[in-house]
Amino acid sequence: MNILMITNNFVGLYNFRSELIMALIKDNRVACALPYDPRKSWLQEMGCDYFDTPVDRRGINPFTDLRLLISYIKIIRKVNPDIILTYTVKPNVYGTFAASIYKKPVIMNITGLGSSFNNNKIRKLVIQLYKYACRTAKLVFFQNEDNRLFFIANNIIDNEKTKLIPGSGVNITKYKPLPKEKQDETVKFLFIGRIMKEKGIEEYLEAAEQISQSYSNTEFQMLGPFEELKYKNIINNKKNKKIVYLGISQDVRNEIKEADCIVNPSYHEGMSNVLLEAAAMGKPLIASNIPGCKEIVRDGYNGYLFEARSSIDLKDKLIKFMKLSKKEKQLMGMNSRKIAEAEFDRNIVIGEYINAIHNILNKRV
Repeated sequence: MNILMITNNFVGLYNFRSELIMALIKDNRVACALPYDPRKSWLQEMGCDYFDTPVDRRGINPFTDLRLLISYIKIIRKVNPDIILTYTVKPNVYGTFAASIYKKPVIMNITGLGSSFNNNKIRKLVIQLYKYACRTAKLVFFQNEDNRLFFIANNIIDNEKTKLIPGSGVNITKYKPLPKEKQDETVKFLFIGRIMKEKGIEEYLEAAEQISQSYSNTEFQMLGPFEELKYKNIINNKKNKKIVYLGISQDVRNEIKEADCIVNPSYHEGMSNVLLEAAAMGKPLIASNIPGCKEIVRDGYNGYLFEARSSIDLKDKLIKFMKLSKKEKQLMGMNSRKIAEAEFDRNIVIGEYINAIHNILNKRV
C-alpha cells in the first residue's frame, strides 16, 4: 500500500510524526511532501520517499498557492497513493483538492485554527476552502474539542466525519523526567516556541520584566526561532540579565530538564506539543486558558491557567508558582507526568491512524 503524507514543515513532521511513519513503513511504502529542508535525508534514511513542495506558510499570494496545488497534483499522479494524510491549513486544503482529482481518500488533521481564522481579511475565504476540502475528505482528525465544535457549528463539516485525538501525542519513553545538572535557588521559567506575537511573547516579556525587579531569584528563558524579526532586536537589546534567550535547540530535553516551570502564553493552539513534552518530563506548567492548553494543564493540579493576552494574570500565576514549597512544585511535576502517560501517549494517536486507514480502505474494496 502507498501512503502519502503532506505537511508544511520538516520539524513538525519529524518531531511529532516519526513514530507514525515508522509504524506505517513496516508494511507500506510511505512518501512525504513538504518544503525543502537540508535534513530531508533523515526522512530518506527512515525509508521514506521525499518530495519538495513550494509552501508559503503565512503568505496569501494566489499564484504561489496555485503553484503549490499543481505541485500536489503532480506528486499524487507520480506516487499514486492508496490514501493521503494531510496536516496544517494549506496541505489540508490544496492537498485535498489535488486528491479529489484522482479520487484518492484523505485523512485530514486540524492541528489548530491558526492565524488564518483570526485574520478578518481571509477568514471567510479560509472557511469556504475548508468547507470544500472537508466535503471530499474521508475523515478529519481534530486535536481539541473546541476546534471540532467550531467546524461543526460553522457548517464546515458534518459531525460523523470528525474524530477527536489527543493532539500529536508525546513519546513518553523519549520524554521522561530527568535530573537537573545544576541545582540552585533560582526559579527558572522557560518559554519554548516560535518567537512571535501570537505565541504570547510580549506578555511573557512584560511579566518577566516586572517580576524580576521584585524577585532576584528568577530567570526567564526563551528557546526557539524568531518568526517575527522585530523581537530579535527587542530581546537582544534588553539589559535585564534575568531575561535570557537560549537560541535554538537540537534537543529540547536538555533545556526542559533544567527548567522549574514551562510557560506557554500562546493565543491559540491545536494541542500544545511543548506542554505535552514538558508534562512527560514531569514539569509544572503555566499556560493560557485556551483550547490546546487547558486539556493538558489542570489548574492547581499540575500548573496554572491564566487569561490569554493578559500579562497581569500571567504575572500573578508566575508569582503564585514561585511561592509554592519545593514539595508542592515536585507534586505538580509528578501530576504532569501522570496526565501525559494516561491521556497523551503517542501510541494512542498511532493506533487511531492505523485503524482509520484500515477502515477507509476496507470500505473501498
